[in-house]
Amino acid sequence: MAQSEEKTELPSEHKKQKAREEGNVGKSQEVTGFLALLFGFGIIFFLFPFLGERIKNLFVYVMKFNLDDFNDLGTLNLAIFIIKESIIIVAPIFLVLMIATIAGNVAQFGFLITIKTIIPKFSKINMITGFKNVISLKKLLDGLLITLKVSIALSLGFFIFLGFLQELPNIAFLNIFSQLMWLRDKALILGSILLILFFFMAALDFYIRRKQYIQSLKMTKQEVKDEYKQLQGNPQIRARIRQTMRKMSSRKMLANVSKATVVVTNPTHYAVALKFVLHEDVAPIVVAKGTDLLAIKIKEIAREHNIPIRDQPKLARELYRLCEVDDYIPQELFRAVAQVLQTTEQIASQMK
Repeated sequence: MAQSEEKTELPSEHKKQKAREEGNVGKSQEVTGFLALLFGFGIIFFLFPFLGERIKNLFVYVMKFNLDDFNDLGTLNLAIFIIKESIIIVAPIFLVLMIATIAGNVAQFGFLITIKTIIPKFSKINMITGFKNVISLKKLLDGLLITLKVSIALSLGFFIFLGFLQELPNIAFLNIFSQLMWLRDKALILGSILLILFFFMAALDFYIRRKQYIQSLKMTKQEVKDEYKQLQGNPQIRARIRQTMRKMSSRKMLANVSKATVVVTNPTHYAVALKFVLHEDVAPIVVAKGTDLLAIKIKEIAREHNIPIRDQPKLARELYRLCEVDDYIPQELFRAVAQVLQTTEQIASQMK
């Protein structure tokens, strides 16, 4: 019994869709962080001349500010200038980082807007459960992984930076612009190496998170059966519905036998009722058909309403095989059916 309750089955598409609607999706923050770093470094180096010029203007403006200018108006102008320049410097970087963060999430689980994740649930306010979540094995492993990733990144960056320090004595004799270019180049090297490291970390974390996500949604065999019944309906109920629909369809079809012009039989196993009214129907129409007991019932109704019955075994089988109820007969059977209709007293009286 315990074995049957183990969650051994992969989650169905319905369960994954339901989890998605509730905001429960498989995602890795490392992937989002990597894209943010990648786009952030990219925009900084792309706008490096522009950002350098704005920072220089800000520095020059502040350095030219005299003590005599420290009055209410001067201080206000200084604050306004610093805020304006800071916004101009930070805004493009912030915008790119925001786009990168959105792109990182959309790339992992598609576009999704839901408020269910922020709706408070009082049923989840449980001190014991909350304490267990804080000290859970999963939280401990996540903390160890974060510590390991930060340690590797810091160690790698430290050793690379030590190599750069050996060049500082020569850089000290360069002008400020050359020093900035040297700093830019070294930052590009350091950033590229760290980005490669973060890429592999993000790929590994994405794999682990997806696996954990699928594992969390796994279902028991009973859950799979219950979901199938819920979506498809109980097999017994569905069978009863089909049986009821067949009965209703049969009643409607048998009611149409009274409108038939002729019934073609084989003569025991097949019966097909045809209706044809001259100047009204473009071709004979199958109003009822059946085999065995249903064929017998069709013939009984035909006798009750004095509808002619013609024994045409081959034609009856072909009509049953090729036509559904309310279908016009196919063109290849026109001649054979016309011969049958011509032998009936009803069609003869209509032609007169």
